Amino acid sequence: MYLIRRRSRYENIKGVFQMISKDLVAASAKPLILSLLTEGDSYGYKIIQRVQELSGGKMNWKDGMLYPVLHRLEDQKLILSEWRVLENGRKRKYYSLRVEGKKALEREKKQWMLVHSTFLKLWGVQRCLI
Repeated sequence: MYLIRRRSRYENIKGVFQMISKDLVAASAKPLILSLLTEGDSYGYKIIQRVQELSGGKMNWKDGMLYPVLHRLEDQKLILSEWRVLENGRKRKYYSLRVEGKKALEREKKQWMLVHSTFLKLWGVQRCLI
């Protein structure tokens, strides 16, 4: 069994001790959010839940990580936010993808696919242990 020590903590994921680094989470947040918004308008909690669902529960984003990224994407004019009133009278902020966001996503896809294909050449095709 292999152990990876990080910040004096060990995490076990299906028998493998592993953590996704903060750097990788930060680097992947933009393309993940833009990709999720291609599925339709969404709000913060739903985005967090969808990432968790897609990763099989292995990527657990927190509000404190997500909202600064959403605000930055909004400042960059890649996404648009809109307050909507729910049936129960509560307000919820929804995010949608702008045309510039779609273009940015296509650039991100090309970059990530290049990185991915480079790793495949180096490491070969392997079963994901996480």
